[in-house]
Amino acid sequence: MALLITDECINCDVCEPECPNQAISMGPEIYEIDPARCTECVGHFDEPQCVQVCPVSCIPVNPAFVETKETLWEKYRRLQLQAVPVSK
Repeated sequence: MALLITDECINCDVCEPECPNQAISMGPEIYEIDPARCTECVGHFDEPQCVQVCPVSCIPVNPAFVETKETLWEKYRRLQLQAVPVSK
């Protein structure tokens, strides 16, 4: 499951640098989470880091992107492969 940031976000800037997948960015008004990049920190940490640091608890599971742990692991692996530079 990807996470999402609700409109209760106060733009405190603490979540963005905590995301190991660079899934969090500033949207038009509040921070947003890219569901294609969010693995809920599977592969990096035991708990989603953005949720851990959020002072207003505005980062629930996104019901539009329900995924199993296995799917999150596959997404993590895919993202890691994309991040590895290809040597010639």
